[in-house]
Amino acid sequence: MVGERIIMKTILVTCAIIRFDEKILAVQRSGTMKLPLKWEFAGGKIEAGETEIDCIKREVLEELNLTIDLKERLTPVTHAYPDFKITLIPFLADYVSGELKLREHADYKLVNKGDLPSLDWAEADLPVVKELLAL
Repeated sequence: MVGERIIMKTILVTCAIIRFDEKILAVQRSGTMKLPLKWEFAGGKIEAGETEIDCIKREVLEELNLTIDLKERLTPVTHAYPDFKITLIPFLADYVSGELKLREHADYKLVNKGDLPSLDWAEADLPVVKELLAL
């Protein structure tokens, strides 16, 4: 109907800005995921009964086989894509252990902070990149 608004449920998603010494890990979404081949910070949906911290540690271990040490929570970003809406909750983290294995993503890069804007980021990640550059 004309004028009818569809209320989209907001999906809560955590992401980790994982530092390997001076480099930052960026991962590329696979061609079969929503937002195919866009770059993002690793993470995923918060499950029922899960804390933000439990979620990001679980997601990074499941998706990348990495253990991380969370340092700081950055500013959450809410972004509406055409067919879904997310609130992205970013955390600064340091790499602790594990051999990086891509289980869902097409590719990864370890990038100097100043080179982050050169990647084709998912729109929700852009404000996170901007905040990171300002730190």
